[in-house]
Amino acid sequence: QVQLVESGGGLVQSGGSLRLACTASSTIFHLFPMAWYRQAPGKQRELVAGISSRYTTNYADSVKGRFTIARDNAKNTVFLQMNSLKPEDTAVYYCNRDTDRDSDLWDWGQGTQVTVSS
Repeated sequence: QVQLVESGGGLVQSGGSLRLACTASSTIFHLFPMAWYRQAPGKQRELVAGISSRYTTNYADSVKGRFTIARDNAKNTVFLQMNSLKPEDTAVYYCNRDTDRDSDLWDWGQGTQVTVSS
């Protein structure tokens, strides 16, 4: 089973930046579209950004122009550069496969907490 390890979260002021990283224990990581998701307290998990195996990206409207997703297949790692952070970006951030089918998801990692103060 693939293990996902997220890192890079923290406490930042509104307008600040953070760079998240997620490493997967998969030798075929490069074959899969990957995504960053987030879950705020009392809310459902939502997709924030996705990147295909061919590096095509897509973003939730709420983060377009502020967040950038990237991947390094040689390191089995996906990144999320977050700029111009807002208090509403506060959530636990997770990475996983970019898919609509729950059965295709890998086991969730522990996530990384992002807290943006106003």
